[in-house]
Amino acid sequence: MEKIEVKEANGKLGILVVGVGGAVATTMITGTLAARKGLAKPIGSISQLATMRLENGEEKAIKDIVPLTDLNDIVFGGWDIFPDNAYEAAMYAEVLKEKDLNGVKDELEAIKPMPAAFDHNWAKRLNGTHIKKAATRWDMVEQLRQDIRDFKAANNCERISVLWAASTEIYIPLSDEHMSLAALEKAMKENNTEAVSPSMCYAYAAIAEGAPFIMGAPNLCVDTPAMWEFSKKMNVPISGKDFKSGQTLMKTVLAPMFKTRMLGVSGWFSTNILGNRDGEVLDDPANFKTKEVSKLSVIDNIFEPEKYPDLYGDVYHKVRINYYPPRKDNKEAWDNIDIFGWMGYPMEIKVNFLCRDSILAAPIALDLVLFSDLALRAGMCGIQTWLSFFCKSPMHDFEHQPVHDLFQQWRMVKQTLRDMIGEKAPNYLD
Repeated sequence: MEKIEVKEANGKLGILVVGVGGAVATTMITGTLAARKGLAKPIGSISQLATMRLENGEEKAIKDIVPLTDLNDIVFGGWDIFPDNAYEAAMYAEVLKEKDLNGVKDELEAIKPMPAAFDHNWAKRLNGTHIKKAATRWDMVEQLRQDIRDFKAANNCERISVLWAASTEIYIPLSDEHMSLAALEKAMKENNTEAVSPSMCYAYAAIAEGAPFIMGAPNLCVDTPAMWEFSKKMNVPISGKDFKSGQTLMKTVLAPMFKTRMLGVSGWFSTNILGNRDGEVLDDPANFKTKEVSKLSVIDNIFEPEKYPDLYGDVYHKVRINYYPPRKDNKEAWDNIDIFGWMGYPMEIKVNFLCRDSILAAPIALDLVLFSDLALRAGMCGIQTWLSFFCKSPMHDFEHQPVHDLFQQWRMVKQTLRDMIGEKAPNYLD
């Protein structure tokens, strides 16, 4: 097995989060700061806790096998449409208790957001006050690039990774402006605000500055031929889309079970109640459409109805998200699954998942950043298919189908890490 040459994680890694004052970002940052002070365990983080079996049968922690950035070498920053520092924002989000925030209060208070690149038309339920004034989308990009350079210099960072943990933008289909880098740059310079979203400006700025970009929402953003082209040109990894945290995580576990046992499915109804800022944004039909497309894509891909028409040729799949303020970040998800077995006899499965949305998403966000930084140092660029494990709607080019099955995705993660150390997989499943 030829080993991929991976550069060591020397110096500091700057993690710049879009939506740094949001529930997911502040939860991720607080947990990381608490973990490195020994105040909390990074539960849910693959990069920090998971192990992997080697050819010789030995089992080791992933972080001991590949050169991941140490949590002590991370510096947090980012942009937000509200000016609150990370401590104030985390108090507002009400995900974590005050006593847990107070353990790292000074560090959180020092994280002050840069003004965000924002366009109200892409998230009509949000009214940002801490925003950039940009004449064109190209100007927006230039300002963001300057922010990245300034942050890198001020915090003495060797490398930067940029993570989108902000709200879901309105749905737009692929258009001519997204089909090539030249077309996208032209649209930015001509200030085509209907085809170029704010998130695309962040992605372009990150890639232009040699920083991996991770899309944590279902926005089109970096999932375009133009961005794939740019990331390869700049030799930068990109990954996404949408953190696979709650209901969809359950689907990518249950659906493979039905298929593995050759049990049929006639219907799958999913509904959620959610009360945080994300829930408010998704209350707008144009923004929900983006999320719906992301959530609906999972089942078809796993079931392969064209291959198994008797089992999955007529699945009725419905997804709903309802904004319900009293729940705040504590999302509740219900799934009703109508299955059928031997001789076509029907059965039902009910799943009621009382999630904590940001508690599930925070370790995913950290892992995506650390693994993207690892990929950069390994000379990997373009779409990072192996990071599909963390994503609800995995990015893929036109020549490939995404993999949604969680266990297949996990094998992809381990195989990529094995390639980095010149290891073969054990001759049995692990």
